[in-house]
Amino acid sequence: MKMNKTLFAASFAALAALASPVFADATLHVFLWDGGPDMEMVDGHKIGDGADRLTDSMGITVNVLTVPAGKVAFDVLNASTDSEHEMVVSKLSGPDGTLPYKADEGRVDEDAIGSEGEVEGLTPGERGKLEVNLEPGTYALYCNIPGHYAAGMWAVVTVK
Repeated sequence: MKMNKTLFAASFAALAALASPVFADATLHVFLWDGGPDMEMVDGHKIGDGADRLTDSMGITVNVLTVPAGKVAFDVLNASTDSEHEMVVSKLSGPDGTLPYKADEGRVDEDAIGSEGEVEGLTPGERGKLEVNLEPGTYALYCNIPGHYAAGMWAVVTVK
């Protein structure tokens, strides 16, 4: 079934609108999504590039944008019907920070940025959980399967 791009963009906008600014119990519900097998993959939708997020062919949507420092729980759902995804958590240098990108591999350079933790290899419909202690700062949540990050599969979360 091919999803109408306008309908898909509207669905993404509706999910994003559910994100509240602060969630007291520091649990993030994370949705890993894509446009399905017939989607046209976009490229160049990395953090800080200014791309129109409504044109992303993949994405990460979270229910909160800010959590308190300390133990943070991630409840991750791969909402795709046909693609494997993962979620990596990395601290950025600040609110305008970016992730180092290896264009020849189509992935973030995790060795250069480091990782606070990850949920790997989620098959379609599968859930995963992660608990980490996070210090105040700005963090990127991203899928580092080749091509997915540049297709828009990332979100930024603030820890206060």
